[in-house]
Amino acid sequence: MHFIGVDLAWGERSPTGVAVLDGDGVLRQVSAAQRDEEIAAAVAPYLDGACVVAFDAPLVVPNATGSRPAEAALNRDFARFDAGAHPVNTSRPELAGTLRASRLASGLGLDIDPASRAPRRALEVYPHPATVALFRLGRTLKYKARTGRPTASMREELLALTRHLEGLVDAPVPMRLGEHGGWRDLVAQVRAATRKSELRRVEDQVDAVICAYVALFAERRPDAVTTYGDLEGGYIVTPTLPPDLLPTPRRPRSPVTSPVTSPVTSPVTSPVTSPVTSPVQAYAALQPELREATEAYVRLVTTLLDDAGINYLSVTGRTKSVASFAAKAARSLDGRPVFTDPLRQITDQIGVRVITYLHSDVTAVADLLGDQLHVLDDRDLGQETASEGRFGYASRHLMIAVGDDRHGGESLPALGDRQAQVQVRTVLQHAWAEFEHAIRYKGTVPEEDVPDLDRRFTLAAGLLELADREFTLISDRLQHTVVGRAEEDATDPRIGAQDLATFLAAQYSEAGWSREDHYAWVSGLLLELGITSLDELAGLLTSVDSAAINARMGYQYPPGAVRRLDDALLAIFGARYLALHGNAHREELLRARLERLRAPAGA
Repeated sequence: MHFIGVDLAWGERSPTGVAVLDGDGVLRQVSAAQRDEEIAAAVAPYLDGACVVAFDAPLVVPNATGSRPAEAALNRDFARFDAGAHPVNTSRPELAGTLRASRLASGLGLDIDPASRAPRRALEVYPHPATVALFRLGRTLKYKARTGRPTASMREELLALTRHLEGLVDAPVPMRLGEHGGWRDLVAQVRAATRKSELRRVEDQVDAVICAYVALFAERRPDAVTTYGDLEGGYIVTPTLPPDLLPTPRRPRSPVTSPVTSPVTSPVTSPVTSPVTSPVQAYAALQPELREATEAYVRLVTTLLDDAGINYLSVTGRTKSVASFAAKAARSLDGRPVFTDPLRQITDQIGVRVITYLHSDVTAVADLLGDQLHVLDDRDLGQETASEGRFGYASRHLMIAVGDDRHGGESLPALGDRQAQVQVRTVLQHAWAEFEHAIRYKGTVPEEDVPDLDRRFTLAAGLLELADREFTLISDRLQHTVVGRAEEDATDPRIGAQDLATFLAAQYSEAGWSREDHYAWVSGLLLELGITSLDELAGLLTSVDSAAINARMGYQYPPGAVRRLDDALLAIFGARYLALHGNAHREELLRARLERLRAPAGA
């Protein structure tokens, strides 16, 4: 019997890791492939008899938005170890239509039911939680490329992972890697790596080895694995989290500032008057720290949106007030408190709100946050309302955390373990929600008027949904329409922002609009480069292979037009572009992007 691990890339432009273990846990193959036929050819020699193929990729995704129940259940166990899963849904382009993993499994004749005992079957697995459970890690090893993460640190973390895997030779379910020349070559490549692209070429194959071992472990120790989800709604199989394993603290906290382990003790002179008194006092003591974390989250989300070139109206934040926290903590149901541990269970202590112009930008923001941060939960409340045949509140709610990473070129120690709820909605959805909230919760509505009020709010919600659609159609029409040149200011040598927006709409017709001020900003960068006309810019861009840039960047969200131009200029001018005065505030971000652009094809 063979156990095959496939760390499957989203598309055929990026490498996929493949690893094969025999029934004794001996590594028989480790390699990389790209196209589906190459993957099938790599595993074909091991499919004659019984086999289990473990894919690090979705096999079943029925949901159009949000997360599958499998991700939500897994995240409840593993997110605190930085091993949570990103939301998976069919609104993501790479998951629309027939799933790549499902197509491969079908072509190889594999049964994808996790409960099946067929001789030839497939499983969906996820390496991060597997490593936490198998090696009792307090947090995941940080060997994946992230903005601001040093190459040396990634190399040491990946080497630590290879040592953990080699140590399984003495495990109750053993795996033997050291005798395989391909494995030794991979470890040597990690030790010698000086660039992130060199590590990326190795990590897919190492992850494939983890996938293969999870398949072996699940076969040998079915009592020690957990299947999150099911065949109908999608699932993930992973070794079971040890019940006594706790996450490694990120930074020490004094008793007064720890919302989880050390609630503040009430003074002797102030007797406890209700079960929520102590948590409320603890929350009040945390207010300065929470406000600082809220401001850091607003800066982080704003930086990510600006870097991606996504159009938005505003990014704001709020820290839940003590009064609001106390009211929520005191809620009861059938005489029992809703929250037994308010400081941990009330998760909207930090709130961030992103307002966009178009509904498509709501999806773009959610995809961006899923790509750059840890998304612990993702609910599309508008979709939920629509699925019930109703009109009403519409907003995308994501619960996010940053893990140990640094994002946006800024160190964010204020965030620590803290999570934030991010609400993303269009300006029309926001207007409806704010007005409805003000009327229902801040006003007094006579009981006899409630039915008519409900009807009118429902009517308004339906009209606003139609208006949102019309705005999208207007935007799409303008995106493909060439308009006349704006009147130029003869004293300003820069390309006019309106002219540049029109040019980029034609140059990158599939990209979304960017913020108005971003067109003026990138026009200043063009001036620093000596480009003062659209004719010069058009001629310059003919030297760029946009498809190659897109493949190297691997966008998991629809980048705006300014971001597309930004990456093209970075590819053309390299270090000179980094050194521009207008880029001084984001040099670290650009340096990480430049490394991706210069990585060898397929890296």
